Amino acid sequence: MARIDNKALFFTTSPRTPSKMIPEIKLLNEQFGGKKWNAKTQIEFIECLAKSDFFEGSGSPKDKAFSARDRINRAPKALGFVDLNPQIALTEAGKDLVYGKRPQEVFLRQLLKFQLPSPYHIESQKIRGTFYVKPYLEIFRLVRDLEYITFDELKIYAIQLTDYRKYEIIKGKILDFRKEKEMCKGQYKKFVNEKWNDAIMEIYGDIIAEGRTKTRERIDTSIKSFISTKKRNLRDYADACFRYLRYTGLISITHRSRTVSIFPDKIKEVDYFLSSIDRQPIHTENEIEYKKYLFSSTIPILFVDEKDNVIDNLMRIDSYTRRELEIKNIDELKDLRDKVLNSKKEAVIREQVTEIKSYSLYSEIIDTFNEIISDELYDAPLIFEYNTWRAMTMLDGGNIKGNFKFDDMGQPLSTAQGNMPDIECDYGDFALSVEVTLQSGQRQYESEGEPVARHYGQMKKRTGKDSYCLFIAPNINGAALAHFFALNKMNIAYYGGRTKIIPLELDQFMKMIENSYNYTTHPTPKDIRRFLDKVIDQINLSENEDDWNIQIQNCVNNWLVA
Repeated sequence: MARIDNKALFFTTSPRTPSKMIPEIKLLNEQFGGKKWNAKTQIEFIECLAKSDFFEGSGSPKDKAFSARDRINRAPKALGFVDLNPQIALTEAGKDLVYGKRPQEVFLRQLLKFQLPSPYHIESQKIRGTFYVKPYLEIFRLVRDLEYITFDELKIYAIQLTDYRKYEIIKGKILDFRKEKEMCKGQYKKFVNEKWNDAIMEIYGDIIAEGRTKTRERIDTSIKSFISTKKRNLRDYADACFRYLRYTGLISITHRSRTVSIFPDKIKEVDYFLSSIDRQPIHTENEIEYKKYLFSSTIPILFVDEKDNVIDNLMRIDSYTRRELEIKNIDELKDLRDKVLNSKKEAVIREQVTEIKSYSLYSEIIDTFNEIISDELYDAPLIFEYNTWRAMTMLDGGNIKGNFKFDDMGQPLSTAQGNMPDIECDYGDFALSVEVTLQSGQRQYESEGEPVARHYGQMKKRTGKDSYCLFIAPNINGAALAHFFALNKMNIAYYGGRTKIIPLELDQFMKMIENSYNYTTHPTPKDIRRFLDKVIDQINLSENEDDWNIQIQNCVNNWLVA
């Protein structure tokens, strides 16, 4: 049971990416199912998780039990995928998420059931009566009614929707915000910050007035520090909400304007549950009844649970007749629908690839990289992977595979899993992995150094080919540069011998794209390999990593230059 002390709406934030939850709770069930969830199993779980091939990290070295609770007690438990009392077990919903064919459908059901308060989330005495809402249900309603909602509108106003009976008030605040915004063009950042400060004072004014400005995250008890902490928390909640909504497959994200909207062909599905699901939280004090409700894999009923709706959809997206579809059961119909949608998605991606290879998107790709550098895009790590895949595809000459996930519309959905490179390039007689990160400073070395080398070694072993790796970041940290320089000189069996990992700053990679655009013909695999070999050869000619870094720049400048 968690106690709610906050007066702002909150969303499950760990794990931040919904798809990462699946292998984690699968491991929990298969290794610890039937055991007590206590400090001992929590420590053992996080240690087991750290050794897995899909998890990047090790948990908090100071408090492994806390790290385990952070991964499991938040989203997996709160959304009803795992039961931790009296012992560890996957619920029916959890089994469908992990082992079923349609995890996004299961995920949607659980989001729509999440409520505040609940037997899992009890209001403290000081704020009793503040919460009476199913958060995700009401956010879907806002997106539908307003046609879209921006990240700023969510973190400032939607976060105040703690009671569904306040819905019209919050909706009105967002509409007023939009009107005022039009009068503040050219000063939007200042305008947003003022509105955000006003919201913080409205939500936490009584706490500030009472001098209760100490936060768990900071020692500083000043009002300025308190407001800064609350802003960061609200931003994290808004980000988690966007990501979880996106995973349902119903929501489209426009990364440049940082907005979410409902896919036009999904509006019927959203309208169905907005009109059919009771807005009131239920079983708020009866944990047994709440668990029965929360753990079910069949409630609430969705639009796609009705056979006629799936048939109508199939007839719309493909050339089926009602007669040939009516003989199938609902599961067979959904399988057929998924097959059709997957085929259409693959066709869209192939069209993208054809357009990308023509260099017609050259300017857009360069502009996107500049927007990533300027922090102008929502979910920049995902767009960084996607845009780098586009850039590598444009260079052409090989089979370029992005390991991030695409949605049904052929747009990037989630980043690559932790057990594989971001991008894999097969050039016939050699292979190239591409890893990207927005991490900087020492954190870049700590979080990326070992995984990048491990992914490289795994790819080399899996392909049996001479292999290379590009490690791309806006800025390359000195420790990361030294790390890869050393690895490239050492014969380490775990990584398949001497590695061939080349760190590139993003502006260097963009220079290579520019050179390829201005080249007389499209680059070939030989051109790409020539660059890779030239850079690696410089290692033995360089006195140290700094000398090597200078040579990398020279190789970039001279690649494909007549």
